[in-house]
Formats: sequence, structure tokens, C-alpha cells
Amino acid sequence: LADMVAGYFVPVVMGIAFLAAIIWLIAGKDIAFVLSIFVSVLVIACPCALGLATPTAIMVGTGLGAKHGILIKSGEALEISHKINALVLDKTGTITEGKPSVTTIVSHSIEKLELLQIAASCEQVSEHPLGQAIVNCAKDEGLSFYSVDGFQSITGQGIQAMIDGRTYYIGNRKLCKELGLDDSIYEQEAMIAANKGETPMYVARDGQVIGMICVSDTVKKTSAEAIAQMKELGIKVYMLTGDNQLTAKYIGNEVGVDKVIAEVLPQDKASIVESLQKEQNCVMMVGDGINDAPALVQADVGVAIGSGSDIALDSGDIVLMKSDLQDVYKAIKLSKATIRNIKQNLFWAFFYNACGIPLAAGVLYVINGMLLSPIIGGFAMSLSSVCVVSNALRLRRTKL
Repeated sequence: LADMVAGYFVPVVMGIAFLAAIIWLIAGKDIAFVLSIFVSVLVIACPCALGLATPTAIMVGTGLGAKHGILIKSGEALEISHKINALVLDKTGTITEGKPSVTTIVSHSIEKLELLQIAASCEQVSEHPLGQAIVNCAKDEGLSFYSVDGFQSITGQGIQAMIDGRTYYIGNRKLCKELGLDDSIYEQEAMIAANKGETPMYVARDGQVIGMICVSDTVKKTSAEAIAQMKELGIKVYMLTGDNQLTAKYIGNEVGVDKVIAEVLPQDKASIVESLQKEQNCVMMVGDGINDAPALVQADVGVAIGSGSDIALDSGDIVLMKSDLQDVYKAIKLSKATIRNIKQNLFWAFFYNACGIPLAAGVLYVINGMLLSPIIGGFAMSLSSVCVVSNALRLRRTKL
């Protein structure tokens, strides 16, 4: 904004200075008089106020953000945030705590603890939060782990592993469909669990589903209130998740998002953000995981949750140290306050120049014979800079 303004302002002022000098030269004034007019116009219009209007406000704004645990990496991110009209939220670790726990274990063919032991053994090397929930549950039950070979992660679907030469799969319903497994025997239990916001994970051995483990993740206390605040600003809120439709809809209704996009593969998140941008939306993406990084980069503003992965923190334009969605609202509010302050600064800088340049060009000399000295012009220019900086410092008192 400041670059654009200065791009027009500087050539115009240079033109006015030359024009005023030429007019007074034609009017018959000596070279000392003409030079005084020329210098006065340049000095009083020296764009110090314009040059200070943006960086000072940005500096104060980013400092205020840091004070509230909102780390803004660039002035551009702070400037763009006030334009956001579409907010995309990852579910796990962003809307929810990201610390899921096992709620239900169902099996019609083997003992529940045996199913848990098998699943935990397969998941012990997995980094996925749902897998870790199963492992933690097995540890709480005091179960030992089997030796596992051939572990393989299947992106967006689950895992594959071998125990004593037998192949096991653990994952969502999409994995069952991919492998052609019949999960109908657990359909009723899965639907009940999904309607309560739990995520069903199927355990298969040698081509047959032998059980189901349901995992639930608690919604953060402030998520619903933060989303309501965002909607009050006229922002449409989307929730992305790899969960099935029923589970996703339950969580989405609980926190009040506008639209739920479920069963999303990690590589599809960036594509969804891009599709929203093509619909002329200014998109902010909020996430915490490795698989959120491409979407964070794709978005107009990427916001990383402070408790998330290193690659997410590196990819985000803004980092929320408190891992609280209400800080997204604060960041947008801070951006709006900063841009408003910058526009005030630019207005007063222009108002000052609109009054000062005609005086420096000799308007008063025509009326009453008074001529503005370059020294007075320099003092007035300095005073305008002080006013702009003082206005920028008012941002520190903004309540987020």
C-alpha cells in the first residue's frame, strides 16, 4: 500500500516543484527566489510521514501480536489478514486437543484385550495421533507388544504390518474398501460411535476384519466460541478432516462451522484451499501437522498451531504459541486495527502535504507577500513525522 502511494506521490511532488519554479521564473523572480520555492516544496513534501506510516504501524502491530503469543513473520501476513473471508481449519490438534483416547473396543472373533494388543503392536512405530492413542491404551492395560515386521503407512487410510508371518491392516473404512474387506458386521457399532463423534478404526487379519477400535478426541474449550467470533466478522469457516462423514458432522455441529469437508486425504488439503481461492476467496488455513504444510503454504495466510510439527511452524506465516483458536480471531482483529491505523497515517500525511505544498509553492506570497522559508518547511515536515509515529504508537493500547 505504501509502495503504491509513494509511486504516485513522489513524481507528482517533483512535478509540482519544477512547475512552481518555472512559473515564478516566468513571473520575473530572481534565481534565489525561484530556488527557495523549489527547495521549500521538496522539503515540506519530503515523504518521511509516508515512509513512516506503514513500517511504524506494522512494527507496533507485530509487537502487540507477540505480546499476546501471536508471532507474525512478515508485514505482508499482517496486511493480508484483514481481507480474509474464508477460514479453513484442520480438525485434529486445531479444533480438537490432538490427544485422542480409546473409547470402545469391539470384536466378534477374538478377545478385546488380544485385539488391543495386536493393534498396539502394529501401531507402536506409527506417529499418527490415533495410533498413539491405541498404544497408550495398551500400556495402561499393562499389555506387552509383539515383534512387528514390514510396517508400512498407507497415507490417509491406515497402516500395514506383519506379526509372526501374518499380515494385519489397521485403518478407516476407506482402507477396507480399498482392500475389498467386508466390514458390515461392525456397521451398527461404527455408526453409533461416529454419531458420538468417535473415529472407528478397523483391524483386519489375512483378508478379514477381526475387530474395531474407536478413538475419540476432545474438542478444545475455546474452539466453538472462537469460530462464532470469526463468523461474526463475516468469515465462512470450513473444517477439513480425514474422518468419516458422521464423525466429522458431529464435531462440525458441535463447534458450529459453516461447512464440513470429510474423508480428505492429506495431499488434497492444498487442492481444497486452491479451489476456494479460485472462487475469489482470500483464504486463511490453520493447521498443526506435517500434512497441513502444503495447505499452509498455498493459503493467502497460513497459521500454524504452536504445539504442532516443526514443518508446519516453518510453513506458517503466523504462529499461535498458545495453540488457541481464539488467537486466530485476535490476529485478524489486529490486522484490521493495523490497516486502519496505516490508512489514518496516510490520510494525515496527505492532508498535511495538501496544505503545505501550496504554501511552499508561494500561494501566500501572491496574497500578502509572505514566503514560506525552507527552514519552516523542514520543521513542518518533522512535525508531521512525529504525528504519524505518535498515531502508530496508539496501536499498543488496542484491546484484542
